[in-house]
Amino acid sequence: MPEIIQVRLTGFGGQGIVLAGILLGEAGVIDGKYIAGSDSYGAQARGSSCKSEVIFSDGPIDFPHLTTADILVAMSQGAYNIFCEDVKEKSGLILSDQSQVVPKEGLNVIQMGIPATEFALKRLKNKQVANIVLLGALIETTKIVSLKAIKKAIHTHVSERFRSLNLKALRIGIELGRRVHD
Repeated sequence: MPEIIQVRLTGFGGQGIVLAGILLGEAGVIDGKYIAGSDSYGAQARGSSCKSEVIFSDGPIDFPHLTTADILVAMSQGAYNIFCEDVKEKSGLILSDQSQVVPKEGLNVIQMGIPATEFALKRLKNKQVANIVLLGALIETTKIVSLKAIKKAIHTHVSERFRSLNLKALRIGIELGRRVHD
C-alpha cells in the first residue's frame, strides 16, 4: 500500500486557507506525488469557517477525502476546537498560529505554536501573509514538499504583484520552523 499523508488546513474565510492548500497540493504534484484535495467554506465569504484538505500519496489515491488528519494546521481557535481531536494519535501533528490559538492540553499529538501572524505583522507589515508564514513552518518541520516545489507553486499561483511578499513570508516561516524544530 502506498504511504498516505493527510493534511487539513483550517481557519476562517479571508485568512488564505484555500490558497495555502492549493500551494501545498501543487508543490506535491511538482515533487511527483499523487495528490487529492478539497476545500470548503462557511456561508459567508469572510469570517466563517474554512478548510482545505490535501492528501499526499506515493501511489494512486483510492478515496480522495480526508479520513483522519496526520497534520492539522489551525489559524483560528474555532477551527482548532472543531478539528483538534480528529488528528492521528501519537504520530499526529498540530501546527497552530500561536497568537490565534490556545492549544488544549491532554491531546496525544505533537503540538507546535508558530507566531505566524505576529511575524507577518512585525517583519512584513502585513497579516494577510500569515498563512504563508505558517505554510513555510509546516514545510520546514515536516519536509512534506521540497522548498523548490513550493517556490514554483507560489510563482504559478500568486500574482506577480504579491509574489515577492509571499516568498519573504515563506522564508520567515521556514526560519520559524527551524527554531521550533531544534
